[in-house]
Amino acid sequence: MASQLFKFGNKAKPAIGSVKPGLSSLPTEKKLMMSDDTFANMRDLIYRLSGIYFTESKKYLLEGRIAKRIAARNMNSFEEYLTFIDSPNGRVEMNDLFEAITINETYFFRAPQQFDAFEQLIVPEILKAKKDLFNPVFRIWSAASSTGEEAYTLAIIIKERIQPMFPNVKFQILASDINNAVLDKARSGVFKEYAVRNIPPLYMSKYIKKQGHNFILSDEIKQMVKFMNINLYDANQTKLVTSCDVVFCCNVLIYFDIPSKQKVVNNLYNAMNKGSYLFIGYSESLHGITKAFKLVHLPKAMAYKKD
Repeated sequence: MASQLFKFGNKAKPAIGSVKPGLSSLPTEKKLMMSDDTFANMRDLIYRLSGIYFTESKKYLLEGRIAKRIAARNMNSFEEYLTFIDSPNGRVEMNDLFEAITINETYFFRAPQQFDAFEQLIVPEILKAKKDLFNPVFRIWSAASSTGEEAYTLAIIIKERIQPMFPNVKFQILASDINNAVLDKARSGVFKEYAVRNIPPLYMSKYIKKQGHNFILSDEIKQMVKFMNINLYDANQTKLVTSCDVVFCCNVLIYFDIPSKQKVVNNLYNAMNKGSYLFIGYSESLHGITKAFKLVHLPKAMAYKKD
């Protein structure tokens, strides 16, 4: 992860203008500042543990998010926090740190073109190759799944549109993330209106129950997804995942530099069957990262196939 040193900013000056007699302006809270050396050390530590890389232009972002963790831990400086997380005792803080520095925005049916290609083209193709197997299993991995909306969307699609066509196939959905807090939220199946706004009305009525300002996912869908804490940068952890037919790893590679992307993609590759497919974000590409996958152009979507 990165580095540390800090200094306190000066008290804010009163606003220009008249001040009523007898009143004085209140001093603002002192703000922790991260030195360049501290940023470098903090960034290097985060990179070593997760592969997530922060450029110098992101210093302000890292500074603001870690400052919240410093306050939560009742610490006084970035230096104190860095010393803590770089110690054996600091491992208990890692999940909270990863939660603070990553963005977990997602919602149901976020990538309809990918889901359509998955349902209409990829599943039939892969199951055709499994037709001679006894009790075939189709494994899907939603990597870096955040609060679970992508995995649950896949579960709804399978339940409603795919399983009836392939009643003898067992579909398994694994969803993983590096952040325990978002995994706990995913397992709860409780969402806000923003997350469910794109769910088709038929599925809303069947699988979502409104309770106050919350939207509760049915147990029927929740039970279709298994959640695990997996660091995609850690080969020992990704080895726990095997024989995947489709992997969704969308809007994740943007956090990594080239060497880290190569490591993460290689870990995903090793978890996949021959002939399986990898979906990444619309703005992401494996160009210059690996030649192990073949780019496949699908109607309104693209995917990478493991030959």
